[in-house]
Amino acid sequence: MPKNNDAALDAFIAAKAEIDAMLARLAAHSADHFGYRPDEVHWGHVGTLEHYRARLREITDMAFHEGEHAA
Repeated sequence: MPKNNDAALDAFIAAKAEIDAMLARLAAHSADHFGYRPDEVHWGHVGTLEHYRARLREITDMAFHEGEHAA
């Protein structure tokens, strides 16, 4: 007898919706240069973006089986 996956599907769709919302917010924030004007950018801002980049690289490596997550 097949297991009913309705609850799992509902949880998956909810998690995907949350991820989609986070990605949209992040894309909008990036389009706005993360809230920084070019004349105010300093090395602290670079460090912040490097931190964001590293976390996103971790996620994309997992999602696409790259980097340390390569098969």
